[in-house]
Amino acid sequence: MDILENSGDPLPYLTADLPGVAGLIKQQATDFQVEEIPAYLPTGEGEHLFLWIEKTGLSAEQLTKHIVQSLRMSKLDLGVAAMKDRHAVTRQFVSVPAKFAPLIDSINSDHVKVLSAVQHQNKLKTGHLRGNRFSILMRNVAPDALDLAQKIADRLMVLGTPNYYGDQRFGTDGETATMGLELLRGEQTAEDIHPARRRFLLRFALSSAQSVLFNHALADRLNAGLLHKVQVGDVMQVTASGGIFVCDDATTDQARFDAQEICITGPMFGRKMKQPGAEIAAREATVLNAYQLQESDFDRYPQLTSGTRRAVLIYPKDMQITEEAEGLRFNFSLPAGCYATVVLREFQKSQTAETAVDTSQEDSAETDTPSPD
Repeated sequence: MDILENSGDPLPYLTADLPGVAGLIKQQATDFQVEEIPAYLPTGEGEHLFLWIEKTGLSAEQLTKHIVQSLRMSKLDLGVAAMKDRHAVTRQFVSVPAKFAPLIDSINSDHVKVLSAVQHQNKLKTGHLRGNRFSILMRNVAPDALDLAQKIADRLMVLGTPNYYGDQRFGTDGETATMGLELLRGEQTAEDIHPARRRFLLRFALSSAQSVLFNHALADRLNAGLLHKVQVGDVMQVTASGGIFVCDDATTDQARFDAQEICITGPMFGRKMKQPGAEIAAREATVLNAYQLQESDFDRYPQLTSGTRRAVLIYPKDMQITEEAEGLRFNFSLPAGCYATVVLREFQKSQTAETAVDTSQEDSAETDTPSPD
C-alpha cells in the first residue's frame, strides 16, 4: 500500500543519509520472535486462569478460535492484552475462566503450546501489557551489514525512531485501510461487511484508517524537519505518566523533550482527541483534507473512533545486533503499541525488502489494534 495515498511518496526515513543493509525478515516463523512484557503477573488466586501461551504461524483470530473450540467456551470469556504477529513465534498471556482448568491440555497442538497456567482475580483486558521483546533474524543482508547496522543503531538510540504504524496494520494492498476511509466518508456502511466478520473488521478498518492519517501527519512532520523540534501548540505527552498538555512555551518544553521527559504527539483523529494549538491544528487539518475527510466524519462511528494522541517517536531499549551465519539478529524491546518492523525498515532501506510472506492475516504486537472479541 502507498500509505501516503495522495502524495505518491514512501514514508521517509530518519536515517536516510546512512546506507541500509537490505535484507529480508519473516522468511520463517522462527525468524521473528515476540514475547509480551506483561503489566503485571497473575497472583495465583482468583476465578480466572492466565495462560502463558506460545503460538507459531497463527493469527490472533485463529488462536482465539482454537482456544474457544478446545475449551468449548464463549469467546466473550477469553481475555487477551494484544494481538500478535501471525508469521512469528509469539509468547503472550491469555485468560480464561478457571473452571476450564481440567481442559487446558486440550489447547496444545502443533502450533499452540500452553507453557504455564496461573490463577488471577481478573480477566485480562486489552492493553494490559508494558511492551514486547523481539528477537528477529534478518536474512540476505548486504556485505559489511553489521558495521552498517551499528551506525544506524547508534543514531536511533539517541534520536529515536519514527513511530509509524507498520504495513500489517493496513491489510493486503491496503484493503483494510481503504475500507476504513470509505466508511468514514460514508461511501460504505457497516452493513456492507459480512455479518460473520462485521464486529471485528469494522473496528479494525476504522482504526486502520486512523493509522493511515497518523502516518501521513508524522511523515509530513519529518519532511518539514520538525520531528525533534517542539512547537507552540504541540500536544505533548509526559513520558512517565502518559499525561498530555498543549505546549505554550517551546523553549522550556524543548529542554524537557531533549531529556526524554516528554514527547511530541501526532493525531489519532476522533472527537475526543486532544486538540493542538492553532498552527499545529492547521497542519493536521491538511492531512484530513488530503483524504477528503473532516473532523465531523468521525462522528459516524463515535464509539470506535473516539480519538487519541500517539507519540511520534519511539526509543528501542536494550538493542543488540549480532552476526549469524544466516544474517543479522536484532534483539530489542519496544513499548506497547509500537512496531518492530518500522524500526527494522530504518536498517533495511528498501520498500520491497521487508518480507516476502503474505501479510493478509498478519497482526501486530501492539495494544491499540482491536482484539478479536
